Amino acid sequence: MDTTLKNLPVEDRIRIVEDLWDSIARDQSALPLTTDQIAELDRRLDAFEVDGSLGRPAKGVISDIRKRL
Repeated sequence: MDTTLKNLPVEDRIRIVEDLWDSIARDQSALPLTTDQIAELDRRLDAFEVDGSLGRPAKGVISDIRKRL
């Protein structure tokens, strides 16, 4: 890691990462999906349309993950 960045307070480094992530999110066309990713998304959409399951609430999933840690 660049020593200049390493010397910044954690809060500043987090802000920089958030700013970078936001800039990437705004330019999603720069990273088009691969054929495999598109196929997986299509598979999941088809499965949802067949069973209509919305999945599990995030709160329950997170709780289960924490129990395993």
